[in-house]
Amino acid sequence: MNLPVLAGAVLFWLAAWAFNEWLVRQRFAHPSAANAARFAVPLLFGITILVLWEGIVRGFGIPSVLLPAPSMIWQRLVNSLPTLVADFRQTFLKAVLTGYALGCGLGFAVAILIDRSPFLQKGLLPLGNFVSALPVIGVAPITVMWFGFDWQSKVAVVVIMTFFPMLVNTVSGLAAASHMERDLMRTYAATWWQTLVKLRLPAAWPFIFNALKINSTLALIGAIVAEFFGTPIVGMGFRISTEVGRMNVDMVWAEIAVAAVAGSAFYGVVAFAERAVTFWHPSIRSGRA
Repeated sequence: MNLPVLAGAVLFWLAAWAFNEWLVRQRFAHPSAANAARFAVPLLFGITILVLWEGIVRGFGIPSVLLPAPSMIWQRLVNSLPTLVADFRQTFLKAVLTGYALGCGLGFAVAILIDRSPFLQKGLLPLGNFVSALPVIGVAPITVMWFGFDWQSKVAVVVIMTFFPMLVNTVSGLAAASHMERDLMRTYAATWWQTLVKLRLPAAWPFIFNALKINSTLALIGAIVAEFFGTPIVGMGFRISTEVGRMNVDMVWAEIAVAAVAGSAFYGVVAFAERAVTFWHPSIRSGRA
C-alpha cells in the first residue's frame, strides 16, 4: 500500500470539496463570473474523481486488469488515437447519427399521421409500446442477418430504439394544447395545418426535445451493443468485446471514455438547441433567471 499517494489524493478531494462548497454559495455580481463558476464546479468535481481514482488504484496497488488508473487510460488513448478515431467514425458518425436522424424523423412523421387518424392512434400506439420494450440483444442479431455485418445493421437497431420514444412523446406533445386554445384557433377559422404549425407544434416542442435527448443516449448504446453481435473489424462495440477477451482493459476504458465524451457532447448539442427553440417555456426562463 502506497500511503503517501493515497493520502495526497484524499487531501486533494477534501480541498476540492471545500472549494466547490464555497463556489456554489457565492453570489457573483457580474454574469461572466457567475457563468465561470457554474462551469468550474462540475469541472473541478470531475477532476477530483479522476485524482481520487488515481490515488486509490496506486495507493492500494489494484491490478490494472481489474481497474486501470486514469493515467494509464490516457496513455493508451494517446497511443491508440488512429484506432479510436476509426472506431468513432464507424460507430458514431455512420451508425449513430444516421440511425438517430432516421428514427427520430420517422417517429415524428408517423406521429403526425397518427394525429390525423384515430384508427392509427388506437392500433399503432399499443404496438409501439410493445416494440419499444424489446431488448436490443434480441433485435441486434436479427438486423445483422437482414442487413449484413456492416454499419447498416447497426443503423437499423438505432432506428428501432429511437423511433418509438419519438413517436410516443410527439403524440403526447400534440395533445398538450388546451381545448380553449384550440377553440380560439377555430374561431379564427384556422385550418388543421395552421393550428398544427401555429399552436400544437410549439406546445409539443418540450415533449419532442425530451425524446431527442433520450434518443441521443439510446442511439449510442444501441449501436455499441449491436456491434457485439457481428461487425467488421472496426467499431467501439467490436473493440470493447475484443480487447476484453485479450485482457487489455485500458483499451476498453479508452473506448468507454471516447463514447462518454461523444454521448455527452451530443446530448449537450440537443439541449442547447432546446434552449434556443423553447426559450419561451417556463422551465427555460426559470433556468435563465
